[in-house]
This record gives sequence, structure tokens and C-alpha cells, in this order.
Amino acid sequence: MTLLKNILRFYLNSSIHVALSCYALVRITFHVFHIQYDEPMALFVFFGTIVGYNFVKYDALVRVKKNIVRNQLKIIAVLSFISVLLVGYYFFHLKRITQLVSVGILAITALYTLPFFPNRRNARNWAGVKIYIVALCWVGATLVLPLINAEVPFSSDFFIKCIQRFILVFVLILIFEILDLANDDPHLKTVPQMIGVKNTKLLGFLLLVPFWFLEVFISTFNYHDAVINLVMVIMLMLFIAFANPNRSKYYTSFWVEAVPIFWWLMVVFL
Repeated sequence: MTLLKNILRFYLNSSIHVALSCYALVRITFHVFHIQYDEPMALFVFFGTIVGYNFVKYDALVRVKKNIVRNQLKIIAVLSFISVLLVGYYFFHLKRITQLVSVGILAITALYTLPFFPNRRNARNWAGVKIYIVALCWVGATLVLPLINAEVPFSSDFFIKCIQRFILVFVLILIFEILDLANDDPHLKTVPQMIGVKNTKLLGFLLLVPFWFLEVFISTFNYHDAVINLVMVIMLMLFIAFANPNRSKYYTSFWVEAVPIFWWLMVVFL
């Protein structure tokens, strides 16, 4: 049992789980826009997520706080280094415009972590900004990059899907912020800090209504995808309803982050 717990802890702490979620969203993008599976694009996002998230999570521990590097952190560092090499490999298999846009997303990630401006903290600590930066990065990596690389024209479907994807990630982060309410710095001005847990949950419920109804306006609308999206909306509503600051960290770090994976599996197997 201890071994399984250690494996699960490493799986989550090394950002493999969240990388699978991003990979799942890329695969959903391929499905929605009828794009043939693009391995370099999908794996670029997967390994890029591992690099980006591990950099965000452990930069402060190693660079700023000078914490003692434990064995698990050393293994995560090795995994991150290998992921950097693979990101570089797949980067050169992407189209030039995709490379340029991905560099822009990388710059936003760096801005999120490192204090570039004098006498200012990094963007992660800017009041009320964190949730929007993360949501935009996810939209860029899992939707915009695959479409650009596949040379899909920016139609009304593209903008509708961008709004839907932004809402999805925004709602997922709301659940994280509810659970982190007791530990977050009050100066962050997260949504639950500003409007309370009850109103945050109400906001999440309300955002999921346009998320689903926007599906009707997609030119490739089909009932199969609409039903799957409805199942996912119900799943998210349940996660929102039962979220509270006393929940285990696995509630978000495993189950909530697995929502895109469940979504992709429903698309594949149903």
C-alpha cells in the first residue's frame, strides 16, 4: 500500500497527471475539428506541460527557498530534464507559425513564475490575475496550437471553442481555489476570497450553462458530442457542489484534473 501511495504521489507531484489532461484536450480538439492525429503536436503539449508545471511548482522551492532537494524531487528533476529534451525534439517538428505562438505561451508561463519587473512579484502573485493567465495558457496550448499547426482557418467554430475551453478551465480552477481558500495569501484576491465560496459555486454553475449551449452553434454539431458534453457538465456541477476547503488534496489534484481525461475517454469509447 505504501508503494502504491508513493507511486500516486510521484505521478501527481511530477505533473504527469495534469499533462495527461492537457493531452486529452488536444485529442478532443483533433476530434472536434476532424484533424488527423498529429503526434508531434500532441506530445509537444504533453511534455511541455510537464516542464511548465514542474518549473512553476518547484522553482520557488529550489531557487528561492533553497530547500533541501529530496530524492523524489531529484527524480522529478530528471523527468523534467528528459521532458525538456523531448519538447525541443517535437518543437522542430512543428510548423514555423506554431513554433512562434508556442514561444509566446512559454513567455507567459515564465512571466507567471519569474519576477521580470523591478519591485514587482511574479504574475502568479498579482491580485486577481492568476486564474485568467492559467486559463489562457490552457486554451492556447490545447486548442490554438493544434489548429494553427493543422492550418485550420479561424472560423466561428474556432472562437466558440475558445470560449468553451476558457470556461472549462476557468471552472476547474474555481474548484481548486475553493479548496485552497484556507491556504491562499489573502492578497491574491482569488474568486472565493472576493465573493465567498457559495457565490463562487453559483458562478461555476452559471458558467457551465453557456459552456453547453454554445455547442448548439457549432457547424459540426452532433447529438453524440452534445450528450457527452452534458454528462461532463453534470460531472463538473457535482465536483463544484461538493467542493469545500476541508476536502483532501486528491479531490482536485487527481479527480478534478482528471475531468478532461474522462471527457476524452467518453469521446473514444462511447
